[in-house]
Amino acid sequence: MKRTVSLALALALMLAACGAPPAPPEPAPEPAPAPSEATPEPEPAPPAGETELIVFAAASMTETLEAIAKLYKAAAPNVTLSFNFDSSGTLKTQIEEGAACDLFISAGQKQMNELDIAAGPEVNVDGLDFVLEGTRVNLLENKVTLCVPAGNPKAIDSFDTWAAMMEADEILMAMGNSDVPVGQYTQLIMQFYGLDEEALANAGKITYGSNVKEVTTQITEASVDCGVVYCTDAFSAGLEIAGYATAEMCGQVIYPAAVLNVTQNEEAARAFLAYLATPEAMAVFEAVGFSGV
Repeated sequence: MKRTVSLALALALMLAACGAPPAPPEPAPEPAPAPSEATPEPEPAPPAGETELIVFAAASMTETLEAIAKLYKAAAPNVTLSFNFDSSGTLKTQIEEGAACDLFISAGQKQMNELDIAAGPEVNVDGLDFVLEGTRVNLLENKVTLCVPAGNPKAIDSFDTWAAMMEADEILMAMGNSDVPVGQYTQLIMQFYGLDEEALANAGKITYGSNVKEVTTQITEASVDCGVVYCTDAFSAGLEIAGYATAEMCGQVIYPAAVLNVTQNEEAARAFLAYLATPEAMAVFEAVGFSGV
């Protein structure tokens, strides 16, 4: 009996010395399944919907922008361009009164300044804020010209001759209204030569047009002896040019352009404005006498 107990005790002591048997190892985590080759690619974004872009532009840009619109259809087939052509002063007033407009191109800085809060109170006297910050650019330069009807019946061959004949009350001229850029440039030319516009108008020696196209029509129809229009309008109408105004007479004729902050189509408006500065669009502008700034 004693031997049996001793053997059992010996076995217990050996087990205690060796410790408990080790726990079985944790199973290795299963690797993540590889992406299935059959997973479909994401569907491409649907094509952009039809967008109507409303562009207000100076009347002197009528022919060029209509030609550019045809070219732009290939670049942006989903964009329809709707133009409103008139004097920059009339367009500015329409924008101020709430007319729908995405992009404005003026024939003068004055009208753009009057809509641009960044222009400062000295030129934006009403504090209007319609220009989308960072989009305003000087797009084009034009030239102011003195034009005469076919055959030039009064033999007007320069601005110097025109000024002398106006002072002598020998001719009838057409010019833009005072709220029209081409009219404002004409007023500067008259000031350069010391001509009194009010006195001449009262004497019946001046007729007016509400935009440059109306002035052009008066010259074409020979209802006046001469008129002051842009060289682009003279080109489009096939008018005879008697003289070009210098920068000393009326300054540079710069056409600013900007996206308006009331637009509902900012991306499309920005894209079209950028396109107008491309070589393709500039070729159309330059063909009629515009130049890039």
